[in-house]
Amino acid sequence: MGPAGPALFYCRSLAACGGTSGKVELQSSLTEPRLLTETGVAGRIAAIVTPVLGDLGLRLVRVKLSGEAGATVQIMAERPDGSMSIDDCEIASQALSPVLDVEDPIEGAYRLEISSPGLDRPLVRRSDFERALGHEARIEMASPIGGRKRFRGLIEALEGEGREARVKLRRTDAKPEEPAEIWLTLADIGSAKLVLTEALIRAALREAKAKKSGFEPGSSETAPRRGPGRFAGPGKRKIPEDKSGAGARKISHKSK
Repeated sequence: MGPAGPALFYCRSLAACGGTSGKVELQSSLTEPRLLTETGVAGRIAAIVTPVLGDLGLRLVRVKLSGEAGATVQIMAERPDGSMSIDDCEIASQALSPVLDVEDPIEGAYRLEISSPGLDRPLVRRSDFERALGHEARIEMASPIGGRKRFRGLIEALEGEGREARVKLRRTDAKPEEPAEIWLTLADIGSAKLVLTEALIRAALREAKAKKSGFEPGSSETAPRRGPGRFAGPGKRKIPEDKSGAGARKISHKSK
C-alpha cells in the first residue's frame, strides 16, 4: 500500500433535506438502517465503512464502484439532517482511507471519492421517502410489477414501518391504459432517486434560507420580520449549481 496522493477538492451546492431535533431523534436517525443496500464488493465496502462513518456522526447513503480514472470507489454519506460539508468529506476521507488500506477490498489501484447526496439524491431509507413527499422520483423495482420495473411520479404518501413500508406514487409516466397511482413496497425497490425539478430546487433554497436565519419551516414560531427596503431593487435568485447529484465532494488518489 502506498500513501494517498494529493487530494482534489471542489464543492458545488449542498442541499439539506429536512432536519431532526433532539439528541434521541438524531441518534435514531443516525442508526436508521438502509432498506436499499449493495451486494458483492460494494456490499463488503459498505460493511467496512458504515461503523467508521457512524463514529464521525455520519451515515452511509451509497457505495458505488465505477471504472472512471481506472477504478473509483464512491462513498456517499451525510449527517442525520441531510447535510454534508466539504470538511465532513475531508474528515471522512482521512478516517476511511487507512481502514480501506488494511481491509483491502479492491484489487489494484483505485480512487476514493467521498461525496454528499446532492439535490437529486438516492432514496435508501424510509426517512428519505418521508422527506421526499411531494417531490418527483424515479423508482426501479427489483422485480417487475405488471410487466414493468421502472416508475416515475410524485411521492404522495408513505405508510407502514421498516421494509414493509409502502410508498404511494402518482405516476407521471403512466400510459392511458395504466393506473395513475401505484403503491410500491420499499423492500421490493431496487433503486430510487429524486428527480431534479424546479420544485425541488425551490424547496432546497427555502430550507437553506430558513436554516441561515435560524427559523425552522413548519415550526410554531413566527418567521423573522423583514425591514422595509430589504428587497428594494431587482432581485436575483440564486440557483444551486449542483445538477449532477453531488454536492460536497473530496477525491483522494490512492495507489498500491
